[in-house]
Amino acid sequence: MKKSVYVSKLSALIGCGVMSLNAYATDPVSAQIPAVQPTAMPSVPPADAPPAVIDRARGEQLFLECASLNHDATRLACFDSLAQGQIPNITSPKRQIALSDTAKSAFKGDFQVVYADESKSIAKPDELPTSQELEAAADRYSPLSLAFDLDKNNTGLWQARPHNPMYVLPLYLNANPNRHPQTPSREQVDYSQQEMQIPEMKFQLSVKAKAAENLLGTDADLWVGYTQQSHWQVYNSDHSRPFRAHDYQPEVFVTQPVSADLPWGGRLRMLGAGAVHHSNGEEGDMSRSWNRAYLMAGMEWGNLTVMPRLWARINNENTRDDDNPDITDYYGYGDVKFLYPVNGGNVSGTVRYNPSTNKGAVQLDYVHPIGKGISGYVQLFHGYGQSIIDYNAETTGVGVGVMLNDWMGLY
Repeated sequence: MKKSVYVSKLSALIGCGVMSLNAYATDPVSAQIPAVQPTAMPSVPPADAPPAVIDRARGEQLFLECASLNHDATRLACFDSLAQGQIPNITSPKRQIALSDTAKSAFKGDFQVVYADESKSIAKPDELPTSQELEAAADRYSPLSLAFDLDKNNTGLWQARPHNPMYVLPLYLNANPNRHPQTPSREQVDYSQQEMQIPEMKFQLSVKAKAAENLLGTDADLWVGYTQQSHWQVYNSDHSRPFRAHDYQPEVFVTQPVSADLPWGGRLRMLGAGAVHHSNGEEGDMSRSWNRAYLMAGMEWGNLTVMPRLWARINNENTRDDDNPDITDYYGYGDVKFLYPVNGGNVSGTVRYNPSTNKGAVQLDYVHPIGKGISGYVQLFHGYGQSIIDYNAETTGVGVGVMLNDWMGLY
């Protein structure tokens, strides 16, 4: 959604809500809000009761905060709390560590965590937000912020959310299928042209959930995620339409909101670390698996989002039992993901490269809305590691399909 549309809709929503609040405060009868008969209430609220909204100005500000939430269920829960006269805890802003000031304190020998300026507010406490403040709100809650709750906790704990994109490519053309998969430690397995055909279906399922908030008192979050990618020979009726490949990737990671200036007007918004297991669930000569620990960052240059990662392999097997001892020669030691909005849609991609072997991969994606809740999706891939069974085989593929808008993830 374009920022101007977002701002106009948000302005209209806030205006309607505030008019209702004003009408009720002035004349509850004309506002057509049914009167509620008073009931006996305890003089002292429970110790765990949420704090109450004490004035209309504060209620209007919280109304804006609720309206800015992008998750439907969370936004409704926020409005429900506000309607009951309670301050929704979901609207509490998160602190961002100011890296430069924190580093300076460490160099001076008096280390302390310094947070970025928290005085900036979307709305003043005693008046409605201006159009400029709404523009600031649209800029603040960027795709990176919404994906990892960098400015506020947009959902509660253990609620399924988009991680990597969730899509279906009914037609995926693999120009040069890997019909002879093998590794230095696994024997070659051969497939004929009929057993492994060029057209197939490709789809991906991916979710994450927040497991803990405010780790170490710095507003860091702990996440768990799961991604499954599958290649299905759905058009191969002569061989019972088998699945050609599965990739399973459970992971756990931590994100920390930060604030630092980058060259050319960029901003560093997040630092993180995690670990991921990647395997295909097969046995014998078709088995492939490895584990990685990684560091990552989230950066923004205007509408451009960039997320680099650096990883190191975690070896838990001896060389003889290793399914793919040379996998880093092809996957390298990290990747860079990017996202940029174009004409109402998004262009995104992933780049991997190992300079010592001159091997890697690039994937380019284009997503554009085509209807309510769904977008068209085109994917291009070239290089190594399209699937883990193909980690050491160079392939080229193109697919056309759809992606669910509510499950687009960041990429």
